[in-house]
Parts: sequence; structure tokens; C-alpha cells
Amino acid sequence: MQQGCVGMEEKMKIGFIGLGNMAKAMIGGMLQKGIVAAQDIAGSAKTQSTLERMGDEFHIHTMADNRQVAKWADIIILAVKPVFFPEVIGEIKDAVTEDKLVISIAAGKSLKWIEEEFGKNIKLIRCMPNTPALVGAGCTAVCCNPRAGEEDEKFCLKLMESFGKAIVIPERLMDAAGAVGGSSPAFVFLFIEAMADGAVRAGMPRKQAYEFAAHAVMGSAKMVLETGMHPGELKDMVCSPGGTTIEGVAALEEGGMRSAVMNAIHACVEKSKLL
Repeated sequence: MQQGCVGMEEKMKIGFIGLGNMAKAMIGGMLQKGIVAAQDIAGSAKTQSTLERMGDEFHIHTMADNRQVAKWADIIILAVKPVFFPEVIGEIKDAVTEDKLVISIAAGKSLKWIEEEFGKNIKLIRCMPNTPALVGAGCTAVCCNPRAGEEDEKFCLKLMESFGKAIVIPERLMDAAGAVGGSSPAFVFLFIEAMADGAVRAGMPRKQAYEFAAHAVMGSAKMVLETGMHPGELKDMVCSPGGTTIEGVAALEEGGMRSAVMNAIHACVEKSKLL
């Protein structure tokens, strides 16, 4: 990558186009970690109620005009849904100069597509965060275009790691990352809900069932990350011969759990390609 980048050692002004849940998670993480001060963040949104709520909660600058945010900021984070990208880019492209860094968090919109919408060479980084960022446990995929320098990438990673883990990947893997990282929390929530329903069926109060199920998922994920062991090996450790767990595993296999999950990831990847 090129070495010419924004002066990341200086105070950067960060502008959010869109102030939805993901932007809220990102702003909260950045402020909590002290990476950026509130006075160095601005955001725009479609509704006055959103602007007022975000201003009251985080004490950031709020602006109704997307172009105003783009002119003000050194780093512009496009935090709107993919369907609104053509409209938003059309509004701000004249305000995006070659010294500014643009960060996209939209699924399905490639670096090439975004550059073509801007109609000029820009410094661009694509990120794919996920909803656990709301509790500081996100996992964000990151890829850069050639005009984004090493310091741009480094600062972007610092921003993304303020609310979880950030991993640099080649762009060809972004659709897969969006599925296994971005969409899969919904699958996990379904799994937690289903496990809790099973416990309720066995007589456990629902609130307690959700607590047991959620902690089981959280602890299991931590074991995968911290032990470095293969998930199958960890599964085998729990399955005693002739025990209760292997009976449950057999029931899941009979229900086609693995193929259902694989098909769900595939469906997400294919949909991302169409966005």
C-alpha cells in the first residue's frame, strides 16, 4: 500500500453518514476507549429525533445535511443501508477530496463499485462489523483499496477494535465474512431461543433458561478462541460414552443441523452478491 495518508498522529475529525444501531455501537466504543473525543465526531441522520437522541447521549455534533458532515470530517464513515448508497454518495461526492478517508460498512458494495459511484480516485476502506459491537464484542472484517495507506489501515483497525476484534482480509472473502460474522448472530440468537424453549419444556422458568443458554454459548465460544482446539475436539470432550450429550448430538444430526447452518451461510453469501 501507499505510504501517503492522512496524518493519523494528529487529531482526526470523524463523520458518520447515518446514525443507526451500528453507528451508535461504533461511536460508543470509540468514546469509551478514548480514541476520539466527542467534539471530534459528527453525524447526520434522516430524522430530527435521531439527531437529538445521539447528541444528548454522546454529545457529538449532529447535522441534518450529509454533505455538511462530509465537508467537516477527515474520515467519513458511510453507515447507511446499501440501498441508500447511490443517493448518499451522489450528495457527498463533491465534498470528498483526495486527502479524506472513506470507510464503508455496507454489505455487498465492493470497493470498485463504491469508487465508480464517487467517479474519482478516493482513499477507501471496506469494513463489515456485526451487531455484538453493541456490547463491545464485535468482529469486523476489513479490506482497503490501494490508495488507502498503511497508517489509514492502522487507524481504521484501531477504530474498529474499540468495540471488538478487527481482522484484515482480502476483499474476495468479504461476502463470506459478512455471512459468518455479520449475519450469524441472528442464527445464534435462534439457537439460544430454541435451547431455552427446550429447558422451559422441561420445567425451567424462561428467564433462567435464557441465562443458562446464553452463558453456555458465550463460554463455548470462549473455549474455542482461548484453547485453540478444534471445535470437534471440544465437542468430543463433552460427549461421554452412552451419556446424555451424545444423545442430544444425535438428535441434532438427525435434524440436519450442520447442513441447515451451512445452507444458511451460503444463502447469506449469495444474497450479499446481489446487493
